Amino acid sequence: MRQFGLIGRTLGHSFSQTYFTQKFYSLNLLEHQYDLFELPTIADLPALLAAHPNLVGLNVTVPYKETVLPYLDDLAPSAARVGAVNVIERRADGHLRGHNTDCGGFRDSLAPFFPHRGESSRALVLGTGGAAKAVEVGLRELDIPFWLVSRDPLAAGLTYADITPELLAAHLLIVNATPVGTFPHTQECPLLPYHALTPRHYLFDLVYNPAETLFMAKGREAGAQVKNGFDMLCRQAEAAWDIWQAQ
Repeated sequence: MRQFGLIGRTLGHSFSQTYFTQKFYSLNLLEHQYDLFELPTIADLPALLAAHPNLVGLNVTVPYKETVLPYLDDLAPSAARVGAVNVIERRADGHLRGHNTDCGGFRDSLAPFFPHRGESSRALVLGTGGAAKAVEVGLRELDIPFWLVSRDPLAAGLTYADITPELLAAHLLIVNATPVGTFPHTQECPLLPYHALTPRHYLFDLVYNPAETLFMAKGREAGAQVKNGFDMLCRQAEAAWDIWQAQ
């Protein structure tokens, strides 16, 4: 049995188990299994690994993409560049290597959706966690300048109170890299002046459950282009599978 799984604090919204279970079925990999592991804290990871000796690969979701780093033996260049991990490779000797496939998944999902480049294509990235770090690297690779937006007035970047209609007019791409709006809290959305959105704007939400978040719905009502995180999820999952299969 080769076991895989997802670690996070709350996983009821996740599609990863369904995605990989269907993949294993389609490939006739009867000895492969994917499970969800809700961890109260990341300090529970060693006990999880000890209890599951057949566990060879893990996905990592909020809020552990950064706090998992001290528990790993080394980082692949992708994770070192981003500073966050969403894929763990567990080798036969127990060596744990962290990877980041979020960055490439986001970049390759955004590129056909938002074709603009250069100074006229400025973006706002909502959030400063591990997912936002992958978005930052992806935007740099696409040559899209950006500001980070945080609830913390002491953090680098902007706060939500700084986002005025004038600021929105100068930033055509808005990326929600927070979990706000994720099922079951579907009536929540980031605090933005949505009335200032226009058909020139593009809203990309890393959330994929629900398929249309309130953030996206408000953008669509203003005529903006909107996209959820499902395509990104699929891309990063396939990249994770490639890593695990290369063992």
